[in-house]
Amino acid sequence: MALKILVVDDEKDIVEFIQYNLEKEGFEVITAHNGNEALEAIKEKPDLVVLDVMMPGIDGYEVCEKIRLEDKYKSIPILLLTAKTREQDEIRGLELGADDYITKPVSIQKLIARIKSNIRQSESNITEISNGIIEVGPIKIDREAYIVYLNAEKIVFPRKEFEIIYYLANKPGKVIPREQLLSSIWGDDVFVGDRTIDVHVRKIREKLDKYSNLIETVKGVGYRFKSQ
Repeated sequence: MALKILVVDDEKDIVEFIQYNLEKEGFEVITAHNGNEALEAIKEKPDLVVLDVMMPGIDGYEVCEKIRLEDKYKSIPILLLTAKTREQDEIRGLELGADDYITKPVSIQKLIARIKSNIRQSESNITEISNGIIEVGPIKIDREAYIVYLNAEKIVFPRKEFEIIYYLANKPGKVIPREQLLSSIWGDDVFVGDRTIDVHVRKIREKLDKYSNLIETVKGVGYRFKSQ
């Protein structure tokens, strides 16, 4: 069965161009041309969403945020496609739960490579980490259900945030270099900077609230999850 990609952009020629090339690669493509159509199309549970940011009405940021509020869609990779190039725009997208961020204009080869990489990461579930349940102090992480509990209270984490906390918690007391996190979670063929990891870790700490110090920053190296 072909993998399904949802492509959302208010410029129909861009949608048709991306659709044509993705279908040549063997993907099934569903399309939407505004935020409302995207929120309806997500019900088909695509394997990945290519989402334009600058759309009239409900923009891509709001669509991304609404998708991430639904538990049943939290593991679907979202790739933001936009003409915005400022760092704060990228950070905003990551904070809302996007998995990747590509600026326009972008070559179709690069877009397809990023789509394939994000899907591989989604399907692999970080194969080097054993499946199951991890319990560290007040935190319980269920890999199979994709759920984090803090003192038995459920916390929703977007996919990349979940993978980061799971990866760190599975190696308590060990310092994990940023490069290792980037390679393990984003893959070697996707270029993202240290700032991406820092943004995700900050969001994780916010959700851990008074237990945020369980994730320690090792200056100039990476992060460590405190052993209990």
